[in-house]
Amino acid sequence: MKIEIEKKDLMGLISKTQNIVEKRNTMPILVNVLLEAEGNFLKVFATDLEVSLTDSAKCKVLQAGKVAVSAKSLFDISKELSEGLIQFVKKENNWLEIKQGKYTSKIVGISAEEYPVFPTYTGQGFLKIPAETLKDMIDKTIYSVSNDETRYHLNGVYFEQKGDAGYSMVATDGHRLCMVSKKLPAEQLLSSGQGVIIPRKGLSEIKKLLESLGGDFEIAIEGSQLIVRHQTTTLMIRLIEGKYPNYSQFIPSKLKQKIRINRDAFLTSLKRVSLLANQKSKAVTLSLTNGRMEISSTNPELGDAKEEIEVGYEGSDMKIGFNAKYIQDVLTAIQDDEVDFEINDQLSPGLMRPHNDPNYTCVVMPMRI
Repeated sequence: MKIEIEKKDLMGLISKTQNIVEKRNTMPILVNVLLEAEGNFLKVFATDLEVSLTDSAKCKVLQAGKVAVSAKSLFDISKELSEGLIQFVKKENNWLEIKQGKYTSKIVGISAEEYPVFPTYTGQGFLKIPAETLKDMIDKTIYSVSNDETRYHLNGVYFEQKGDAGYSMVATDGHRLCMVSKKLPAEQLLSSGQGVIIPRKGLSEIKKLLESLGGDFEIAIEGSQLIVRHQTTTLMIRLIEGKYPNYSQFIPSKLKQKIRINRDAFLTSLKRVSLLANQKSKAVTLSLTNGRMEISSTNPELGDAKEEIEVGYEGSDMKIGFNAKYIQDVLTAIQDDEVDFEINDQLSPGLMRPHNDPNYTCVVMPMRI
């Protein structure tokens, strides 16, 4: 293998692989990326067996071939080189020589045959989806994914088709739940009422691609894989096996008390008051009276804090405790100026929505105060 490639094209390729390669070293080979030179392109492959990425860029192929090398070493060296052409030459024993001007380095490689077999797909049944729409759905749910490894089926976001043109994403960790629904083109990815669980790492990688590339993406589901495509870039994510809980039973209905709150005022007040909350529980108390809400926290080791804000509330006086971080996460994901917060009593979950968007629903469990 012998190629010449522009630095900017090479960096565009290998920067996408850095978070995918396996860092925990459970399989040493997974710290590598596979480089394949063929035709007029350099192809790169990276996988941790859960998330796999392939991409290609134009280059001058003087001799076709392939080799696997350390993703980090390749990235670190390439980053420090000057703009312009970089030459790669595969040497004996799978060493890769990197040359530019008077600079030469060789990094240890391994045979391409030792690299894991890359997943394949048929390329049928793709759904076009704008980057902004998909990113918004991920932003509104990913923070509620469970970190509890023993509840593996909650370690991802549940993606399901609702009717002919609607899709929903749902995430819960048992303390809070978020659900967002969007109208999308009528192509059918899943049978209505059927869903798949997309792991958190896969969603994070999709989000990075969405932020860096923009435009329309294509997604498809084949067997146990989610495939996300954008021009030359393809991301394949192994779906989580297991049954997602019947989340609709956790969404309360017919809540008696409704509070209308300015999002920015609520968020900044929560941030200030929660600085003196218990660092583990982040507990704050919301005390409601006609037209006002007092947010307070107390911690015997640190002190206490309280702040009052004006709200649209006409119910009876009431106190209810919540984890401040859970509410802050919801408020950060909402773009509307005003938020509707519905509650029943101090033992029942609260329901939050943007005032003008019924398609985003968040449920937060209360805390004893």
